[in-house]
Amino acid sequence: MDKKTTLEMIAAISNANGTSGFEDEVVAAALPYTEGLGEVNVDHMRNLYIRRKENTGRHPVVQLDAHSDEVGFMVQAICPDGTLHIIQLGGWVNHNIPAHKVWVLNKFGEYIPGLTASKPPHFMTEQERKAPLEMKDIKVDIGAVSREETVEKFGIRIGAPVVPDVTFTYSETTDLMVGKSFDCRLGCAAILQTMHTLAGEKLDVDIVGACAAQEEVGVRGATVTAQVINPDIAIVFEGCPADDTCVEPYMIQTAIKRGPMLRHIDARMITNPRYQRYALDLAEELGIPVQDAVRSAGSTNGAAIHLTSKAVPVIVIGIPVRYAHTHYGISAYADFDNAVKLACAILRKLDAASIESF
Repeated sequence: MDKKTTLEMIAAISNANGTSGFEDEVVAAALPYTEGLGEVNVDHMRNLYIRRKENTGRHPVVQLDAHSDEVGFMVQAICPDGTLHIIQLGGWVNHNIPAHKVWVLNKFGEYIPGLTASKPPHFMTEQERKAPLEMKDIKVDIGAVSREETVEKFGIRIGAPVVPDVTFTYSETTDLMVGKSFDCRLGCAAILQTMHTLAGEKLDVDIVGACAAQEEVGVRGATVTAQVINPDIAIVFEGCPADDTCVEPYMIQTAIKRGPMLRHIDARMITNPRYQRYALDLAEELGIPVQDAVRSAGSTNGAAIHLTSKAVPVIVIGIPVRYAHTHYGISAYADFDNAVKLACAILRKLDAASIESF
């Protein structure tokens, strides 16, 4: 796909509403871009599988992974004044939540607008002003004036998903993308772009792409996809938190515009060091800019995939995202493009012998 089409794909997938457990709209947005790639299936969890049509069944299997869900919320209760009490789906910092537009799915299948709200400062005591914000103090206001109106007119039910209301933009001048759910809709787009780039090429591996559900609540979708695909090796695409605005310069390992990030470790996976070095050396050989990082926290779907069956070698190709797990993210298209270039280079070179060497 050319850059214009790729950006249209990223926009469609990014803009789709789909917090954990409610990924239907994301799958629907991705499906048009699977055309011509091969066999496509969606399971009951809304994991999306794309089996490359050039697969032979005689080569080692590579799983290309990314997750389709985004951090969001769920309606836990409807208050007497018509506002919505919510819980988090995925990890948020409480003080980032209020004063943003959101969408709430109603019983008619429509996403209706709302605002995340907390008590205005005009009505706070001095003690309340100084206290940390708690989730119980954050509501979603859809403009209703009573519980009855929320239920009957707006059609809101307990268990309804709530997602940020953000529209993707791209600037050719700065090469920057701004939008929501780059963690990990950029990864879903990278799977599709990688498979389109390699379409028709003869490889020594078979490829199955999988956009997994429910990563943000414990890598649940990938626990399933890895069992279904039973890969010999995997590449996990991730929208990884950029650190270039929040750490000392010598600690920066995930800056935007410096290429994708390959992590040596996180809280739930020590990356296979032989596969990691293979990828880093290949990037250097081909002049693809990359960053390598040592993460003391966080995790990816690699946590589930690398523990599957026969101990699967996994690398994470992370596309840096400033302000991940908030309503808005900032990423560079060049980082996305280089992530795809690296994945394609690896897939063109992998064979049974190299996989065995890991």
